[in-house]
Amino acid sequence: MELALITLLFIGLIILGIPIAFSIGIASLVGIGTMTGAPATMIPMKMFYGLNSYVLLAVPLFVLTANIMNSGQISHRLINFSIALVGRKPGGLGHANVLVSMLFAGVSGSSTADTAGVGKILIPNMINKGYSREMSVGVTAASSTIGGIIPPSITMVIYGGLTNTSVGQLFIGGMIPGVLIGLGMMFVISLIAKRDNLPKAEKISRTEFIALTKDAIPAMITPLIIIGGIVFGVFTPTEAAAFSAVYAYFVSAFYYRSISLKDLPKIFTETLKLSCLSLFALAAASALGEFLGYYQINALVSGFFSGIGSNEYVFLFIIVAFFLFVGTFMDAIPAMVLFVPVVYPVALTLGVDPVQLGIVVIITLSIGLITPPYGLCLLIASAIGELSIDKSFKAVMPYISVIVLVLVVVIFMPFILLT
Repeated sequence: MELALITLLFIGLIILGIPIAFSIGIASLVGIGTMTGAPATMIPMKMFYGLNSYVLLAVPLFVLTANIMNSGQISHRLINFSIALVGRKPGGLGHANVLVSMLFAGVSGSSTADTAGVGKILIPNMINKGYSREMSVGVTAASSTIGGIIPPSITMVIYGGLTNTSVGQLFIGGMIPGVLIGLGMMFVISLIAKRDNLPKAEKISRTEFIALTKDAIPAMITPLIIIGGIVFGVFTPTEAAAFSAVYAYFVSAFYYRSISLKDLPKIFTETLKLSCLSLFALAAASALGEFLGYYQINALVSGFFSGIGSNEYVFLFIIVAFFLFVGTFMDAIPAMVLFVPVVYPVALTLGVDPVQLGIVVIITLSIGLITPPYGLCLLIASAIGELSIDKSFKAVMPYISVIVLVLVVVIFMPFILLT
């Protein structure tokens, strides 16, 4: 009865529009209050220990990197390079949109930062060049989901911290699926461009292309340094995140000369705001996990999966269906904190590789970023493009099919994860 009431309370708070982090916190407070003999200090203790992980330090550091990039106008340079590289194809700005999301993902690790940073520039640009609002918003929102898949990725850091899975292996595992999603989206854009006769970008000279390439190289080599450093044991994921923030600042301040020391207080303040949102949700979800453990939800879930047999493919497809549902109304971080510890032991008993499970969960939850009512990337892109949510969601549907197709490939061909 207590579990049912807490579930209804949680759903009711979400319906009322209470932020997801506070909804989880309130449900945790009320739920643990119903536990017999639970000390008053349990909630703050569980929230503290939920964040007491060295690897989680990477989260605010990657957020800081993204904010420095946006303030230092590194995203502008990646956009200009992407347009120069693929802009001459029919629907060139759409292709450039996807390419810059892939490049931006390799530095920031944040899908929402991608949507905000790239969308503010490319959505108005695409509309002015004759692209429909639906096309402009749809491509931007959908391609930004790659930010959580191509390493470095904040959600991979969270998953690694929850399951003690190597973050380096997760980073490597996300590379090919992320690239496949990007190429698949470009294929969809090619079909739409042929159907609607979409425009091409203006031709530039070889000298201009070389100049734009040189301008973008310092930003583009960042993911190579990060991933290479982790793979070869030069530094840990947290150290890599710290390095990426320092590197982004030096590139912006001394190479591009686009920011200075006086810009840092504003950048740090914005980083604290964004980091607190995700980390508070993580802490609150850790407390709620204690309540769920008290009522042995783990045992119930294990019993459910045991009842459907020992087929790992059936298990993974059920995981996809479950996280697709959860992702429509919950951010990836609290969703993983609440449910990954529950399904992870079952996955191990069925022989599912932890890296494969992580990539499947992360890709599935990335779809939630572009599905209403919660989809943050969809909301940001539709606000920038001044387009209604229903039209925006219709515009991203072709790209969702690409993500789902790659998800199926990851399930049946885990060897592409290169682990």
